[in-house]
Amino acid sequence: MAIEVLLVDDHEVVRRGLKELLSDEPDIEVVAEAGSADEALAVAMHVEPDVAVVDVRLGETETDGIELCRELRSRPGAPRCLVLTAFDDEEAMVGAIMAGASGYLLKQVRGQDVVNAVREVAAGRSLLDPLTTARLLDKMRNPARPDPLAKLSDRERSVLELIGQGLSNREIAERLFLAEKTVKNYVTSLLAKLGMQRRTQAAAWVARYGGGKN
Repeated sequence: MAIEVLLVDDHEVVRRGLKELLSDEPDIEVVAEAGSADEALAVAMHVEPDVAVVDVRLGETETDGIELCRELRSRPGAPRCLVLTAFDDEEAMVGAIMAGASGYLLKQVRGQDVVNAVREVAAGRSLLDPLTTARLLDKMRNPARPDPLAKLSDRERSVLELIGQGLSNREIAERLFLAEKTVKNYVTSLLAKLGMQRRTQAAAWVARYGGGKN
């Protein structure tokens, strides 16, 4: 039996192109089309497709393709979902997987890749865009380190930079036109935010990683 496919995309031209592409295959039949999530949910109740090929963004509607996949997958006789999108977005791919999608593919791929993806998903296998997946895995393996200076105010960064230059509180106060007591308060605050106890630690940190103004 042919793989029955539901196409969901808010662009008619895209749907038409996909329909022509998939209908040329003897083992695939496009049984329905939809331009919105609501239309797709209504259609899916009657045709019960094997695979729903869904775009992430569906015009101005509140329900996007990821939410549509979640809704479709929650129904009896749920179709497998293949997300086909123009957006190379790791968060969208993770969202699609969490919503139950079996595949995530970019529209920049060749037509035959889409055909093969429909067959893979229909057979119960998973298929993810390799470049998006590789970048996501790299981020997971090498997470960006948080910037410790992000906790500091602009004034605290200025004070930190001057500490790194070896200036005393009085000298910093003169440089920044502040009261010495105010500078002392800034020093106490920035040390606490950086998890340090002595200004010598702050001075060493600046010497190693650079000034306080990034």
